[in-house]
Amino acid sequence: MRFNDRVAVVAGGGGMGLNISNDLISAGARVSLADLKPEPDGLRGEAGSFRYYRGDLTDETFVRALINKTAGEFGGIDYLVNTAGVLWFDRDTSFSNMDLGVWDQVFNINLKSFVLTSRYAIPQMQKRGGGAMVHFASIDALRAERKPQDAYATSKAAVIRLSKSIAIQFAADHIRSNTILPGPVLSPMQDRWRDKPDLQAAVAEAIPLGRLGTTQDQANACLFLLSDEASFITGSELIVDGGLTAQ
Repeated sequence: MRFNDRVAVVAGGGGMGLNISNDLISAGARVSLADLKPEPDGLRGEAGSFRYYRGDLTDETFVRALINKTAGEFGGIDYLVNTAGVLWFDRDTSFSNMDLGVWDQVFNINLKSFVLTSRYAIPQMQKRGGGAMVHFASIDALRAERKPQDAYATSKAAVIRLSKSIAIQFAADHIRSNTILPGPVLSPMQDRWRDKPDLQAAVAEAIPLGRLGTTQDQANACLFLLSDEASFITGSELIVDGGLTAQ
């Protein structure tokens, strides 16, 4: 898959966002990566192939500037990838007793940021005659657990619905929108697994394919959905979980 002369905005600079950005750059795209954190050390590419914007993706002023600067410098926008998200195990618990201020924070980061990036990217895609979006949800959107993270799971379910709405509203503009639902992935969001091989092995044992996912697994799926090879796929969900939800 090649992305020469294409431009992407990747919102969220964690493990998956960084991996996706690097793969897009390697495949010929120019990329703007944005996150609240400082620029990650692993972002790589030739001069002029990428830009890093540090800011709050829940802030409309920042998101508008991110999109406009990317379009102005790179000549337009073809792709949007939304990976931003938080999973606060210590604070995000049952809706019945959690701090609703935390609930609002999680929804702002996990959902509102997707709304803002999509709202401002769509007019740029319309100018280019079309585009593609991939939004990252989670298999937690499909199931409940005895130890819930209700704000996280509910916000991720809302991402699926948002993506479907974008797909239908803007299909006539040749803008595609799809969602990826990752299973357990070794990434910065799951730092609790690092340096704990026994815990990793226990989680992997529950996965039919017998291993934890990687950020590369998710990046491979994302680039496919962005690519012209997926030109007849929109409004869909791709589960990338090693078979966990199929059993």
